[in-house]
Amino acid sequence: MLWYISNFEHFEKTETLIEITPAEKVSGFIKVPGSKSYTNRALLIAALANGVSRLEKPLVSDDTKFMIQALNGFGIQVKEEPNTLIVSGTGGKLTVPTEDIFVGNAGTTMRFLTTFSALAKGKVRLDGDERMRERPLTDLLECLKQMGVRTISTYHNGCPPIDIEGEGIPGGTVKLAGDKSSQYLTSLLLSAPYFQNKTNILIQGDLTSKSYADITLDIMETFGIQVENDNYKRFSVEANQIYKAQTYQVEGDWSSASYFLAAAAITGGNITLTGVNPASNQGDAQFPYVLEKMGCKVKKLADSLQLHGGSLRGITINMNNMPDAVQTLAVVALFAKGKTVIEGIGNLRIKETDRIEALANELGRLGAGIETGEDFLIIHPSEYQGAEIETYNDHRMAMSFAIAGLIIPGVKIKNPKCVEKSFPDFFTHWPPSNAKNT
Repeated sequence: MLWYISNFEHFEKTETLIEITPAEKVSGFIKVPGSKSYTNRALLIAALANGVSRLEKPLVSDDTKFMIQALNGFGIQVKEEPNTLIVSGTGGKLTVPTEDIFVGNAGTTMRFLTTFSALAKGKVRLDGDERMRERPLTDLLECLKQMGVRTISTYHNGCPPIDIEGEGIPGGTVKLAGDKSSQYLTSLLLSAPYFQNKTNILIQGDLTSKSYADITLDIMETFGIQVENDNYKRFSVEANQIYKAQTYQVEGDWSSASYFLAAAAITGGNITLTGVNPASNQGDAQFPYVLEKMGCKVKKLADSLQLHGGSLRGITINMNNMPDAVQTLAVVALFAKGKTVIEGIGNLRIKETDRIEALANELGRLGAGIETGEDFLIIHPSEYQGAEIETYNDHRMAMSFAIAGLIIPGVKIKNPKCVEKSFPDFFTHWPPSNAKNT
């Protein structure tokens, strides 16, 4: 059947609470869901390929559903089979959508589609929810303008909704600021093989979150595209390359795995992750070794990883390459001896919410001492009390603070439904299994 999300924009926030019951030692085997980063990249690449691709073990969540719905609008057929998505690529020939493309608060979907939309010969409008309308695209839009693509931000603030008037993309040499989001670079790279000329992207300053650029280069190479990477300062893509349709298996998501690793870390438990790639390009694949620095023991196997919790100590660490694990680490830091300093995280302020501010608010609500700056967060352990945790409709706030509830009685997570963005059945699997709805 055609995978289509009907009236998805009418998702309503819920004020339901879920209370986390404290646990002793969290132990067991965990098979994590597919990577959101790889799934959304694979969907867009398969849409551009010439032929039918099978994406096996993909993540099916709000963000990937928005991508599927958007691709439907461009004339791309996506069918669902058990644990598989079948994508009928059109070789870069896209239909102009008859309606606005709505992506909720799916940042990767919005940013990847911004360049992709310009391949269609006509006007495309991309829009999102209230928070998405606050998330900047200025640097990416500027890059497209450098190549002659006409883009208009409706409210002239560099944020959605945006209109893209495409007649194909000429390519050429462009300059891109690297300090805001690596997703802007990924947006350009994913569609660059279908530009009219060779593309050179010159990164201004230091590229943030380089691991996500590595994910992009990895999957592009798997689908047959060569990209020249000159020390993350210049990326070059030859024109007239074609993605090769194929069967592709999506690897497990290390961001989702981080919550289970953290649960074992703070309770002195033992978690074995299966279905993951310990040699993954995902930045969060390094999170177990962050916990190791804090006092845990880690054992890496061919297709799994074991972590034993231990007595935790605070650390100072730059998390620029692991931004999606920052909230997880911040909650773990509550139970460490000594302060934890998390640096290099300025781009968290333009995520699903301002994650630095949100963390400061909710960690403080539990009783921790908090210091913040433009790109850092310092956590001072203290005495804690239960609280209702505001999630700001941010999936990672909900899952991270569920960790705190394993130790602190009375932690209640507001709007738990927001985890559907990346891990729809998180609370089904979350230890302890007797978490209760209230």
